[in-house]
Amino acid sequence: MLAGFPLMSQKKMCTCQSMGKGIEMYHLKDYWDASDVQSALDRRKKEYEHIKRREQRQNVLIAPPNSPLSYPMYGVQVMPLRTIRLPGLKIDVTLQNYKVTLQASLGTFDFTVNMTAVAGWQVYGRGENSLTISTSNLNILNRILSSISYTSTVYDIDSTDIVMFSMGKHLAKIPVSIHQPPIVRLHDPGPDRKISSMVTITTKTFLRYDKLRELLKSIHLYYPDIKVIVADDNQEPEKIGEPNVEQYIMPYAKGWFAGRNLAVSQVTTKYFLWVDDDFLFTSDTKIEKLLDVLENTDLDLVGGSVAGNHFSFKLFLEEGGEEGDCLHWRGGSYNVIPGFPNCVVTGGVVNFFLAHTNRILGVGFDPKLDRVAHTEFFIDAFGRLRIGSCSHVTVGHQPKEKQTDPNEMEQAKKYNSFRQNTAEQVRMKLGLHFFKNRLSCFTKH
Repeated sequence: MLAGFPLMSQKKMCTCQSMGKGIEMYHLKDYWDASDVQSALDRRKKEYEHIKRREQRQNVLIAPPNSPLSYPMYGVQVMPLRTIRLPGLKIDVTLQNYKVTLQASLGTFDFTVNMTAVAGWQVYGRGENSLTISTSNLNILNRILSSISYTSTVYDIDSTDIVMFSMGKHLAKIPVSIHQPPIVRLHDPGPDRKISSMVTITTKTFLRYDKLRELLKSIHLYYPDIKVIVADDNQEPEKIGEPNVEQYIMPYAKGWFAGRNLAVSQVTTKYFLWVDDDFLFTSDTKIEKLLDVLENTDLDLVGGSVAGNHFSFKLFLEEGGEEGDCLHWRGGSYNVIPGFPNCVVTGGVVNFFLAHTNRILGVGFDPKLDRVAHTEFFIDAFGRLRIGSCSHVTVGHQPKEKQTDPNEMEQAKKYNSFRQNTAEQVRMKLGLHFFKNRLSCFTKH
């Protein structure tokens, strides 16, 4: 059990009280319009119930003690409207007579063994959702049970049927997963698996064309063939004429996450590398090392370090009641990634990361967050993406130079005004967590 967090049991209201000194604490309902709180809670409850109806939650199945029934407890899966054999069905007890029943809600039963020349058995309900086998011969019973088939009769891409397998007072529950595997989407890396065939670099620029051009120059120095996608929401766009650069113009000041969505949506490679427009590639910016991690683990996203700063954090969720859940942000990582001693599993990383394109598109970047936003993406990705961070891959950060030119000073002042987290922006983001993420409170340490 993690220190400071209660043992998880049945759902009850979680709390962010008494979490310790030095911990920022936010009760998110306080950041919602007070006159709309009750209405928002009602709307949130309705939306939450709608989402939960679409999710399949597995109930805990307890194996009966000393049962004569042999059956599969886990791993039975069938595609919708298809047929499988139910493996492992067997009776292991000597009786004078046997009467075994199988019942289902979302499927029907049959058996495939040819029993026409065998006497001393009866089966009722072939092709129906309740099948009964009667016999006085254990060998005949187990022969039929070994060939029992289950046919899914309801089309659903992800659901679970609980098959009841009973004999007298003995009852077993068999979970049958009805699942339609999605059609895969593969990216062709080419016969030579060149880095440019597997990775696209993405960035967003705003009021910093000088920084962007330095970034592009450094990228082309180390990766001259790699494509770079630039999302641009400047008021007066300047054409970027660099080779292998695609520039997409957005409405003025559309925002940070809107730019990420646009850039990533145009990626056609398996992976994309996100960088800020004021980063600088160096001899230590080895995309190949990050690619090696993603290609040889089940991670969806792996970050590096920026100018030697290896930043990562963990997220912990406490389930709550009607008021919502509690989320806790803590610096650090969960554990080292096997086979990669310089890499850890974590909950969030810096703005320098390599990621599976399709997996990130499945989460997206909330365009409501148009100014300062970072942790918010990883909160949305929590439980959806596997995230890692590696300290041995670094990108540089362009130094902040003192401005002397009046026009450049005015441009920098304007940029900083967009980069500051105003009180209204903070309130909006915390209120967004209250409704969208169904959180009651948030702590950070």
